Amino acid sequence: MSYKNKGDLPAQVKENLPEHAKEIYLKAFNNVWDQYKESKERRGNESREQTSHKVAWAAVKNEPSNISCFGLQNIRFCGSRN
Repeated sequence: MSYKNKGDLPAQVKENLPEHAKEIYLKAFNNVWDQYKESKERRGNESREQTSHKVAWAAVKNEPSNISCFGLQNIRFCGSRN
């Protein structure tokens, strides 16, 4: 299940991330979803969806942008522009 647009993203993503971060999440999730179709390509017993969400969050966390910090529940993602 890939996402067609930012409006299709999970509520916690839509409600907590700025627009630029939503775009990063969307692209990363969809790329991983397409790339890791086979379970043998993923680590451990993680589902395709779990793997896609993990990589999407990592992409948001590591993307340099004008956003210095933003929070999601108890997780804090921070980055800085070089």
